[in-house]
Amino acid sequence: MIEVDGLTKVYGNRVAVWQVGFSVNQGEVVGFIGPNGAGKTTTMRMITGFVPPSAGYAKVAGYDVTEKPLEVKKRIGYLCEAPPVYREMVVQNYLRFVAEIKQVPRSRQRALVERAIELCGLQHVARRMIGHLSKGYRQRVGLAQAILHEPPVIILDEPTSGLDPKQIIEVRELIKQLAGEQTVILSTHILPEATMICSRVVIIDEGQIVAEDSIDNLVTGLEQQETVRVKVARDLEDLTRRLMELDGVHHVERGSGGDYRIRMDREGGAREAVARTVVEADLGLIELARERATLEEVFLHLVTEEDDGVEA
Repeated sequence: MIEVDGLTKVYGNRVAVWQVGFSVNQGEVVGFIGPNGAGKTTTMRMITGFVPPSAGYAKVAGYDVTEKPLEVKKRIGYLCEAPPVYREMVVQNYLRFVAEIKQVPRSRQRALVERAIELCGLQHVARRMIGHLSKGYRQRVGLAQAILHEPPVIILDEPTSGLDPKQIIEVRELIKQLAGEQTVILSTHILPEATMICSRVVIIDEGQIVAEDSIDNLVTGLEQQETVRVKVARDLEDLTRRLMELDGVHHVERGSGGDYRIRMDREGGAREAVARTVVEADLGLIELARERATLEEVFLHLVTEEDDGVEA
């Protein structure tokens, strides 16, 4: 459904995206994740035809975004970071307007507007002015305009931004409902969200793809390392340094209240060395427990610069 190859965007002397390539099959929900400034939004804008690529190509439903931009736009629902809504319009009227500009047949407009309102939980604000709504509800209106014309491809850039916990759950459930019938690319910096929604993830860093696979496969690939959570009763300022000096320890994250998360080699006795270091420091070891590798661990492993491996 989506095919990207060699996609590149250069602004003057700055390379924003370089030789990006991946594909998304019909009905998949794929997470597009990376740190701020990694090139996620630029890539999405090129796929949707809003920004022309400097090199490479992107195809949606067989149409090249450069050669057939209007055909591509007909088949895409796009929610950008700032919802494209007119604050002076009433929700219902705005969605009718969107139906018109997206060339939805008049015979179907009413039904599709009502469907979008129901799916996005906008029933009790449908007759209110968009500018009078909270940020979370404006985000819902933006999502409604993206799915209104039942496009085969939906591209969502931070779709749960500004929503409260209940609304986040509802939007996640909506995205899950779309899977199978519609293809979804979801950009998010909330990694648990990608884990709960996506069947596969594409990780981008500094404008280049660094990983692309199912979450299970990515996690399995990191299994030669493990993360251990340590909790001590009495914290020590230089405990992070002491732990990082141990053979096999790669990363130490110091939390609050004497909590530490330590990524280390599974083999070689690193876990025993960590326990010994904490005990010998007489800090009152409360807990030492292994955590299963997560998408967050994969992400850190792939994109975090670890000159000294220390994160305070």
